[in-house]
Amino acid sequence: MTISSSLNASVAGLTANASRLAAISDNIANSSTFGYRRVETSFDSLVVRGNGGNYAAGGVRATTERLIDQGGSLVTTENPTDLAVRGRGFIPVASSSEVAVSNGTPQMLLTATGSFRTDAEGRLVTASGLTLLGWPASPDGTIPSFPRDTSEGLVPVQINANQLTSEPTTGITLGINLPATETNAEADGTPQELSIEYFDNLGRSETIQATFTPQIPANGTSNIWTMTLRDSASGNAVVGEYELEFADSRAAGGTLLDVTTVSGGPYDPATGSLIANVDGGPIEINIGRPGTTEGLTQLSDSFAPLSISKDGSPVGNMVSVEVDGNGFVHATFDTGVTRTIFQVPLVDLPNPNGMVPLDRQTYRPSLDSGSFFLWDAGDGPTGDLISFSRQESATDVARELTDMIQTQRSYSSNARVIQTVDEMLQETTNIIR
Repeated sequence: MTISSSLNASVAGLTANASRLAAISDNIANSSTFGYRRVETSFDSLVVRGNGGNYAAGGVRATTERLIDQGGSLVTTENPTDLAVRGRGFIPVASSSEVAVSNGTPQMLLTATGSFRTDAEGRLVTASGLTLLGWPASPDGTIPSFPRDTSEGLVPVQINANQLTSEPTTGITLGINLPATETNAEADGTPQELSIEYFDNLGRSETIQATFTPQIPANGTSNIWTMTLRDSASGNAVVGEYELEFADSRAAGGTLLDVTTVSGGPYDPATGSLIANVDGGPIEINIGRPGTTEGLTQLSDSFAPLSISKDGSPVGNMVSVEVDGNGFVHATFDTGVTRTIFQVPLVDLPNPNGMVPLDRQTYRPSLDSGSFFLWDAGDGPTGDLISFSRQESATDVARELTDMIQTQRSYSSNARVIQTVDEMLQETTNIIR
């Protein structure tokens, strides 16, 4: 019984060390595989109760575990859609073959890194056939509210390289100086005109024609102007008329004193803005608050459009795409406009090591890993998402080679025990003869 148990224990030792060597071989083979998580083997003793004073060897059992929560270091690349997680969390992906079938929502898989490039459909995919998943943005660039405890809202991140975009103008800020001498009694009352470009809802260039007409008094100086706004998209119809009065005091000379709305959207002295209802919708025009030097002023004897700023843009072509640390996918257009088109969340689980490992450095959540949650990258327990980067293999080759030497010695020792047991059994046979 004791000799047989020694033989069985040594055979178990050979099997356990063979399993450990297989894990070491896998780790070394994937030492250059981006995103690879190493496999660790641990041994557990098996105890068998002996009868009387005899000891029975139980042997050993090998248990392997993939350390999914231990990642490698990051290396930089030249591709803006090479992504890696710095810290806790995983990138949601799906099998490209499953996405191509379009048979319902594809199964969400998780990975720590990927080199994503556009395919023929514009989807961001890896060479190994993984498609990046994310939440699509609204036309205004905001991300709608999606459920965070399910993958139902995730769709393939799709980049249309030939996509066009434009943004309508919704706000204009005027910085203009009106000549103070033009409101004198001896002035000729010549109006000052200024064309202000804006972009409509279809990206077309339109114009607001601003005319500043001084009020000429019988004597002295009035310091009053009439501002008339006309919209080219409305057949040059008047969309606003305002009476502007400027201060001439020592402390506030040249600044707006009062604005009276004759027609059009009301003027708000708290913000210094008025609303011009052009053909495509309202535009907020800031002319400055009373008593401040911002916006419109009346100084000296020259008409000077000092600064005119506005939002909106004409039609532009997409030229590049980047992903920021919070997972927002930004498309940049040749007009200088940058628009958010997707958000890639990071998925976190209570026990990452409980996930089911699959090929292509992907993992599937399971009951052992716990319920997952989709976080904004950089929020909660998750790290941030780094572009122009890949995550290296978690394998330490020097450590694996050291473990391989130990495994080889242990395997040889177990083989030696089997050889010794064989010799002992041979001696027992010889006694019977």
